[in-house]
Amino acid sequence: MVDAQKVKALRDKTGAGMMDCKKALQDSGGDEEKAINWLREKGLSKAQKRAGRATSEGWIGSYIHSNGKIGVLVELKCETDFVAKSDQFLQLAKDLAMQIAATNPVCVSSDDLPRELLEKEREFYINQAQKEGKPEHIAQKIVEGRLEKYYKEVCLLHQTFIKDDSKSIQDHLNDTVVVLGESIRIGRFTRLALGEET
Repeated sequence: MVDAQKVKALRDKTGAGMMDCKKALQDSGGDEEKAINWLREKGLSKAQKRAGRATSEGWIGSYIHSNGKIGVLVELKCETDFVAKSDQFLQLAKDLAMQIAATNPVCVSSDDLPRELLEKEREFYINQAQKEGKPEHIAQKIVEGRLEKYYKEVCLLHQTFIKDDSKSIQDHLNDTVVVLGESIRIGRFTRLALGEET
């Protein structure tokens, strides 16, 4: 039997359903950290199942930096109007807008990177590895590692979340999908900085 206070505490911490929290605590012998991991794993598989569903509702999140010199608009899509108006969804839209203002990503995911930009980066890393005198098979691994690091700089979903550096934006998005139970997708975004050419 799992203590009701522990279930409530886990629910408050994760936003997961009461029955899911109870099952997570039962399966992890009452250990809260293990229960959180259990919920995250379960949520990721749920999130992946929901990923293909149509997202025709949503919200345009916005953020203007306190100095008034950086502004962001981000399109966040979901399945229903009910979820689009929920506090968690609106908070996610705000978090994403703030993230974009702070980090200035080029695109949403690595799939969206312009091919010529990616090839240019790959070529640069190959030349770098060759100049370092690395053997071919090691050079390829180094190039892939440096590309992963590059994705974390320029692709929004790959970036470390500025409010919690223990997770990526993709993790933050997945966590919200688990709580809200719908497919959520980042559409487009625009970042304006005063005096910057677009």
